[in-house]
Amino acid sequence: MEPLHALAAWPVEAGVRTGVVDWLLGGDRAWSLTLPGVGWTLTGRAVFLAVAAVAVLLVAGVGVAASGKSELRRRWTTWAIIIPVVGIPIWAGRGTTALLAAVLSVQAVRELARLTRLPRAETALLGVLAVAYPLAAWLRPGLLGLAPLMVLVCALPAVLAGDTVHGLRRASLTGFASVWIPWSLAHLVILWQDAFLIAFAAAAADVAAWTGGTSLRRFAWARRPLSPLSPNKTVGGMVGALVGAVVILTLLGQITAGLVIAVGLGGVLGDLIESMVKRTAGVKDAGAWLPGFGGLLDRVDSLLLVLPLAAVLG
Repeated sequence: MEPLHALAAWPVEAGVRTGVVDWLLGGDRAWSLTLPGVGWTLTGRAVFLAVAAVAVLLVAGVGVAASGKSELRRRWTTWAIIIPVVGIPIWAGRGTTALLAAVLSVQAVRELARLTRLPRAETALLGVLAVAYPLAAWLRPGLLGLAPLMVLVCALPAVLAGDTVHGLRRASLTGFASVWIPWSLAHLVILWQDAFLIAFAAAAADVAAWTGGTSLRRFAWARRPLSPLSPNKTVGGMVGALVGAVVILTLLGQITAGLVIAVGLGGVLGDLIESMVKRTAGVKDAGAWLPGFGGLLDRVDSLLLVLPLAAVLG
């Protein structure tokens, strides 16, 4: 027969376990935080996401410091900058999120145009769309449905120039880029309140993909490349990304089959699409101004597929 104190403790322990499980599977993630000194009280899920992001950054910082690797330090420093630069505009409102999406789109278009040597007319057209799509997502979301028509409009510069040598390549590349970059990033505005969560989950799944590819490489099936475009993107990495997506979305209280597919598989395929672009251009990175990451396109490549997929499936 169990001691009385053990019998009394058992329901409490069971209740704690049940509470933890319930919280993980959909508990309230709306936290409140009072800023010391000024007395401002912040409330909502954004507070939880901010605390989670900073906590992960600090824990990762301990590991980075212990590793002594300069490459990891550069990556950690870049992430420390990215979190507030991306998070604050999203938390501030839809208008500032649209501004963020436009800035990201313009820079990504500039990098793509340099990689692919797009003519000035096509680059200018993509620049206009880089601003127009986020603004449309903010003010008239229904206008994003015109994306297929804008793909055809992207052929106009080559048609008007009568370019029979490179016209088809120019039109195809510009049309693809109009959807791949500005239209996709405009979904930061469509998702808005969930945008930072999705971006955070995609970053975590990216780390999980690297971890899975590294830890599972002793198995032959895990070492198999997903595509000749990038031998480092393996089946093991994809498994890691899916597991990571399940874990992080559960912790964030947003676990659904659609979001697991969007974050786990979308991120991996997004990386492969950019690898195809870079292989075609014969370069390793899209840029060099983000320490440890290359260019902006190297950093947001997974989001370019994750965001629209999350909007549709999530």
